[in-house]
Amino acid sequence: MKVFLMHRDRDFAPEHDLVVDGQMMTLGDEVRAMLSTYADRDFSFRRREPLPEPAIVQDLELNTLFEAMASGDEFLLEIAKQALLSGLTDPASIRYRQDILKDCLKNPAVVREIYSIPIESLVNKHKHWMGIFTRYPSGVLSGAVQMLEMFVELLKKLKRIADDHSGEFESEGFRRFFAMIRQELDDDYFAVVKNHLRQLKFNRGVLLSAELGRANEGTNYLLHKSNHNDRNWIKRIFERRAPIYSYTLHPRDEAGARALGDLRDRGVNLVANAAGQSADHIDSFLNALRRELAFYIGCLNLYERLTQMGEPTTIPEPLPANEREHSFNGLYDVSLALTMKQKVVGNDVNAAGKDLVMITGANQGGKSTFLRSIGLAQLMMQCGMFVPAQSFSANVCRGLFTHYKREEDTSMKSGKFDEELSRMSAIVDRLAPDYMILFNESFAATNDREGSEIARQIVSALLEKHIKVFFVTHLYDLAHGFYDKKMANAIFLRAERLPDGTRSFKLMEGEPLQTSFGVDSYNRIFG
Repeated sequence: MKVFLMHRDRDFAPEHDLVVDGQMMTLGDEVRAMLSTYADRDFSFRRREPLPEPAIVQDLELNTLFEAMASGDEFLLEIAKQALLSGLTDPASIRYRQDILKDCLKNPAVVREIYSIPIESLVNKHKHWMGIFTRYPSGVLSGAVQMLEMFVELLKKLKRIADDHSGEFESEGFRRFFAMIRQELDDDYFAVVKNHLRQLKFNRGVLLSAELGRANEGTNYLLHKSNHNDRNWIKRIFERRAPIYSYTLHPRDEAGARALGDLRDRGVNLVANAAGQSADHIDSFLNALRRELAFYIGCLNLYERLTQMGEPTTIPEPLPANEREHSFNGLYDVSLALTMKQKVVGNDVNAAGKDLVMITGANQGGKSTFLRSIGLAQLMMQCGMFVPAQSFSANVCRGLFTHYKREEDTSMKSGKFDEELSRMSAIVDRLAPDYMILFNESFAATNDREGSEIARQIVSALLEKHIKVFFVTHLYDLAHGFYDKKMANAIFLRAERLPDGTRSFKLMEGEPLQTSFGVDSYNRIFG
């Protein structure tokens, strides 16, 4: 079974066939779902290139975003972390996911109802765990049949949802999912499964055949279907019967009862294993459905939170990594909005064709907040989510790194500047063309002249390797040195300061200034 909510067209795993006296019940074939966060495989979290998770999470304050998506659910929390930190680099794959998300945003109640099905399965298993892992074949068979009966009811519920709501969904993933559910889970299928499960209870006893082997030991035990007496009672009375050799076990014969139990277990062993495997297979399908849908449930949770605050969201336009595009209106820091629980100031920028975005301006003017909004929007876009803006388009990046200033603490083995250079060296070892790196007050732990020169050489080398750079800095020599070059692939933004000294928290295009208006902060604090 395959759940295609994150990919498009690859099977899930080999199905397990339940064979009863030569008849096959292929539960796996009957339940193929075409929903996935990928279009061609299950939603796995193996990353192409491991992100420096602690730094990314800390610098972009991702925990706030994770918690909003999870809404207190530990499973959703883990899915949110993995999805955001293992984004896609193919715009077509991102759009595939976006289309499914659009359907989810239009039909949240239906999506949550589908998600409740694997949750119900999980709850039922925890409440009434069937002994499928017992070492006795009869116990395995009984537990597997109970599980399969429970699963069939859940599949019927899934079928009803497909019948009632499939016309409300437009994405490729949901269309294929509902079409497969309607095609495979029809009334004939459920009738066949019901008949098989009834037979597997062996209400009329177990019909076995065996042969005598060496030393008169039983061998070649074979389980047969029970005979169906569908003839009328008159024929059954007057028909000639073949002679029957029988033995009646004494009620107190415990050893004989154990021997018969062993014979029964030998006969049902193969069927018990197949039934257990079929139950495991449907269980795997429901677990995959839960895992795939969890990403979109997290998106719905976040969307509802932002909508309640009146904050806008948009489906972004992803472009190939080798292009240079970064244009948006009303982009805001979603983590800040969630923390403050109110609308925050957004920014409008057109950085089409730019490799370098240099950000300067007044202290406390919103520079770091803006930089964080860039990183958050990039991660959200590349995992197929909406982004916190009125409109947004950007090229994908093959990897995202942050290099933020750190305060001194006991974990540092050297000074702040040495620590900055060590982190930069570790990042450089992993950089490649079409990556993106966000600098926030980097290399300011030394004097202005030395910090500017080191940063200039690093940034110049990154641009030569076709790496996109966003740099927030108070280093005037650094910022103005690049500005004087009149680079066509660079844009310079400045945090706005109003004439009365207040901050609008808006960033505007402008030449770097020699002051960051630190006196405003002094006057605000000391009066």
